Amino acid sequence: DITKQAVSKHIQVLEQAGLVTRTREAQRRPVHLDAAALERMTAWIDRYRLDAERNYRRLDALLSRMTDKTERS
Repeated sequence: DITKQAVSKHIQVLEQAGLVTRTREAQRRPVHLDAAALERMTAWIDRYRLDAERNYRRLDALLSRMTDKTERS
């Protein structure tokens, strides 16, 4: 379960990040997703995720080679 206050805070964070906008319609306050902003953020995250994965693969390979050398000695 999540409170209305918690939902409101989450929406504020998304709004500050530029991912959603809020409008007013009488008592309602609809929230609209900015799909283009989400796509830009996803592309940015993917680029850094791929860089991190490449670096971890290189580190794994290095540690594996170091372990192999230690085991042979």
